[in-house]
Amino acid sequence: LQKLIHLLRATDDPLIQEQALITLSNSAAFSANQDIIRNLDGLSVIGGMLSECVPKVKEKALNALNNLSLNVKNQEEIQVYITEICRNVESAPLNSDLQLAGLRLLTNMSVTCDYHHKMINAIPCFVHFLSEGTERTQIQVLKVLVNLSANPAMTRHLLRAQV
Repeated sequence: LQKLIHLLRATDDPLIQEQALITLSNSAAFSANQDIIRNLDGLSVIGGMLSECVPKVKEKALNALNNLSLNVKNQEEIQVYITEICRNVESAPLNSDLQLAGLRLLTNMSVTCDYHHKMINAIPCFVHFLSEGTERTQIQVLKVLVNLSANPAMTRHLLRAQV
């Protein structure tokens, strides 16, 4: 894991980045590895990949963060990227794997009310996806919206969204 994180820091090659992120994502399916990756500063390295120009690298970074977000301590670090994740979801091609990866991560990050306030500006976009997206996109957006709707503080923001 340490060598993979170092490799991500050291290379600009998108194909190598993609493969390293896939491996980290698979490794993050195990809770012990989630802690190890966090302790090796892997979350910030993976989070840094969200600003990459290559959509496949962003997608793989989102998938890795999604697996890592199943850990509460990791969520505390991942939450700093929520605004950027929302921007990636909004700017990604509709129904793309990149968009779905971001929505899956936002679903995990919205299970508790802790970070809902960071998703407020994306609500109109989520509502747009309900009318324009495919069934897969709609289902993923609905998961995020259901999580947000469980928070009474979000009611006003949800009801104000242009439909």
